[in-house]
Amino acid sequence: MKPTLLFVAGARALPFSVNMAEAVLAQTAARGIRTIVTTTAPVLAATPSIVAAADEASVVDYTDPRKNAEWARRRVAAGERIAAVFALLEMAQVAAAETAAAIGVPGNPPEVIRRIRTKDACRTALAEAGFAQPAVRLCANAADAEDFMRDAPGPWIVKPRDAMGSIGVSLVSSAADLPAALALLPDAGTFLIEEFVPGTEFSIEGIFLDGRPHFLAVTTKEKTSPPLFVETAHALPADLPESRREEIEEVVSAALLTLGLRVGAFHVEFWLTPGGVVLGEVHGRLGGDWLYLMLGYAIPGLEVFGLVIDDMLGLPRAPGPPRPTRGAAMRFLTPPPGTLVAVEGWDEVRAHPAVLHAELLIGHGEEIPPVHCSRDRAAVIVTGAETSTRAREIAEELALSVRFVTTADGAGPGEPAA
Repeated sequence: MKPTLLFVAGARALPFSVNMAEAVLAQTAARGIRTIVTTTAPVLAATPSIVAAADEASVVDYTDPRKNAEWARRRVAAGERIAAVFALLEMAQVAAAETAAAIGVPGNPPEVIRRIRTKDACRTALAEAGFAQPAVRLCANAADAEDFMRDAPGPWIVKPRDAMGSIGVSLVSSAADLPAALALLPDAGTFLIEEFVPGTEFSIEGIFLDGRPHFLAVTTKEKTSPPLFVETAHALPADLPESRREEIEEVVSAALLTLGLRVGAFHVEFWLTPGGVVLGEVHGRLGGDWLYLMLGYAIPGLEVFGLVIDDMLGLPRAPGPPRPTRGAAMRFLTPPPGTLVAVEGWDEVRAHPAVLHAELLIGHGEEIPPVHCSRDRAAVIVTGAETSTRAREIAEELALSVRFVTTADGAGPGEPAA
């Protein structure tokens, strides 16, 4: 019987997520490995290409780690040879870890994944190990946040304890800003307040091989101006001196191993400050949006998921992934609010030879919202070139060439956006 990869949660019903999941399934199939996708019924219905590419698809709610582990134990008891468990989605990482532990296959310890997914717990663990971290406090109400603000130098960041996509993240400069910041949080439960780090923000992408981190690229980030911090652009590999890159890799490697991560992929955010590397959030998965596509262009021939699967199953492989030889960039478009009537210049963007992917994230007749989180972005352009600097320049030039026509411009109903 072929070994089986259990692919927990599959993909979100978003093009970049589906694209990544299709790559997981293709690279797994190329190794002669059977695949089972488990996720909720609505997700299976919304991602038919994933269902078609897998050998089997079953309804199991990935938000309940216990149910996932029990389902896998039953399948193994019935003779299924599940040799590896994998998840792309942030919200499925705990379920994947619990399931791998339950059936005795390689995976990160569940307590490690729970720790890195709990932002304040991860900050505390790293700070106790001597890594530079912004001070943070878990708060139940505004009074808790005000106590922290009296003890820690400002400004400060208010954020959810468990969310993603910049949802509910905002800058506060005084107690007077707290009511507006708390109103942005996705729920009324506990939240975090932490010191603001003024350095330049980056992320680093990589995978574990033989229990050790291997780095693929450092990624530059651009965000909206405070008080909000929605990502608007990426480029990789970052244009940094070799000594700086080595410093980053040394710090991140030590942090990952200190936290107890040993298997799969990782995406670690950090700031470069005059005092050195300050670590941000740690994720036991590859970065989202279209970072996967950018990595594949910058490192020709890269099979990042295949490498992870080879490592999990102990299959023969090359010593490690190569370094980038080209550059890639991604630019999100965030036009002013209004009802969308037309998009001018979009066909020219899609036809440009350097464009790897171009996607409108809002349709004709829909409202372009104010940008409060990543789902409020209106379009994305991904480019590739000989260097990341050139790829970024092209993405910026193309973004400037696009015009979103809205009723706010005095326009009437027009043709659907391309």
